[in-house]
Amino acid sequence: MTDILAPTEVDGPAAPPAKRLFIKTYGCQMNVYDSERMADVLRPLGYAPTDTPEGADFVILNTCHIREKAAEKVYSELGKLRLMKLDKAAAGGGAMTIAVAGCVAQAEGEEIMRRQPAVDIVVGPQAYHQLPELLTRTARARGERIGADFAPNEKFDAMPAMRGVDGPTAFLTVQEGCDKFCSFCVVPYTRGAEWSRPVGDVLAEARGLAAQGVRELTLLGQNVNAYDGLGEGGGVWTLARLARALAEIPGIDRIRYTTSHPNDMSDDLIEAHRELDALMPYLHLPVQSGSDRILRAMNRKHGRGKYIDLIGRIRDARPDIAISGDFIVGFPGETERDFEDTLSLVRDIGYASAFTFMYSPRPGTPAASMGTQVPPEVALARLHALQALIVKQQLAFNVAQAGKTLNVLFEKPGRNGRQAIGRSPYLQSVHVEDADHLIGQIVPVRIEHGQQNSLKGRLLGA
Repeated sequence: MTDILAPTEVDGPAAPPAKRLFIKTYGCQMNVYDSERMADVLRPLGYAPTDTPEGADFVILNTCHIREKAAEKVYSELGKLRLMKLDKAAAGGGAMTIAVAGCVAQAEGEEIMRRQPAVDIVVGPQAYHQLPELLTRTARARGERIGADFAPNEKFDAMPAMRGVDGPTAFLTVQEGCDKFCSFCVVPYTRGAEWSRPVGDVLAEARGLAAQGVRELTLLGQNVNAYDGLGEGGGVWTLARLARALAEIPGIDRIRYTTSHPNDMSDDLIEAHRELDALMPYLHLPVQSGSDRILRAMNRKHGRGKYIDLIGRIRDARPDIAISGDFIVGFPGETERDFEDTLSLVRDIGYASAFTFMYSPRPGTPAASMGTQVPPEVALARLHALQALIVKQQLAFNVAQAGKTLNVLFEKPGRNGRQAIGRSPYLQSVHVEDADHLIGQIVPVRIEHGQQNSLKGRLLGA
């Protein structure tokens, strides 16, 4: 055991202890990215991440408003944090500042402040770059609220140039907001209109990530394939052109993107899947329903046939591509026939994975006021039936990888001995023994067998 000596006058004064920052993230990958950037903004103020809210100096709940239960979980968590805040103050540990960020903050800021007095700051998803200023103001007066009345470019302009990353993969937001106005969705109201970051800014951030050892980038956006950022030499770039430029950055070997809309799946993006090796053969392309009638009620602006044709074109360009999707069951007015149309679409497409949800009315959206709401018990039964089919397809896809050799990007140590866990081109977790020395590298792995949520493999020659 090493003794830690008190600093002498020669050494200079002791550095002040780091302030503890706890961020809990709800929802999508964009919220994960935003949470990372909040930590970056607060780092110069002396805040260091901690794994638990107990005793933290600053706690941020970065929230999601897509599902009703997600919003209620925030209020439940705030009740627990209120008690921690009181305990910390009573023990003489100083103040705990509590902030609610993200989409629930944007949509329900006034309600949050009314329901939970322990909250000090409410900040929308376009304004978290204001956190350092808000902390200073909160020290003088409680009750700040900043919403999405700041342009996204102001947020990104305020971000530190250097990001803190941990591992060989990273999220990179390139587009925000949505102009689609699906009748069930709150995103256009909480994230605002579609906006794309300038190409130069995206490339600069990507180069910085590559310099820190990042090998795989996942490009994020509410409608990421609607990207239309201003190019460095003028003109508008598509997502396909951006992906090609990112692939030329030394060290960046893999590129993914999510979430996409079928109507923005352009010809040049499909062609990029054919030609660009760095673009991984895995595409998340939500459809939400297999019923044309329900798709119209959802205001999806595409039908079942267009989606099926689109998947066919993508598979023609990249035959080994795996498809993922999103589905909502129990949408207002959904009949058994509509639900059967969804099941048949799933059978026709054959998904490697999918996210399934039971419809949840969000205040202020058109679907919330539709009069033909599906009874919860009916919607739940449909959800279970759909999930059973998706689970069957996912297992079949994973089992089919047995005997193949896949390039695996090793990300972190496993639980057992020298085991390491990596990521396949299809986004599956791959567990490999005696591979802990390969973290950060892309290595061929022979897949021995597939399970529901992961693959097991061995190094070639092992």
